[in-house]
Amino acid sequence: QLQLEESGGGLVQPGGSLRLSCLTSKFTMDYYVIGWSRQAPGKEREGLSCLNTNGDITNYLDSVKGRFTISRDNAKNTVYLQMNSLEPEDTAVYFCAAVHPPCPNWGSGFAFWGRGAQVTVSS
Repeated sequence: QLQLEESGGGLVQPGGSLRLSCLTSKFTMDYYVIGWSRQAPGKEREGLSCLNTNGDITNYLDSVKGRFTISRDNAKNTVYLQMNSLEPEDTAVYFCAAVHPPCPNWGSGFAFWGRGAQVTVSS
């Protein structure tokens, strides 16, 4: 099992921002690609984005393009998800996920998952 620990979730007003962090290990950063998915109540899990080893980003969900950005800090063994202009529809549990390279073609193609972080967008 890989170390994938999400943090940074919480309650935010519509239009606000949050940055999620996924703390992992150097081993995972070196040998896996890492991405983010989310699951809203009563809905299926949906992939958001994945960071390829060459730095390219694979995006899975059109509704978050231009608002959500994935990035990494190798020195901290951490992958981030910056979320701006949040909407109530973004309320979900957000998961950090990993798989052997390359990034999967579908957001459900990850093999390892963190426990998730709750994000609630509400006034």
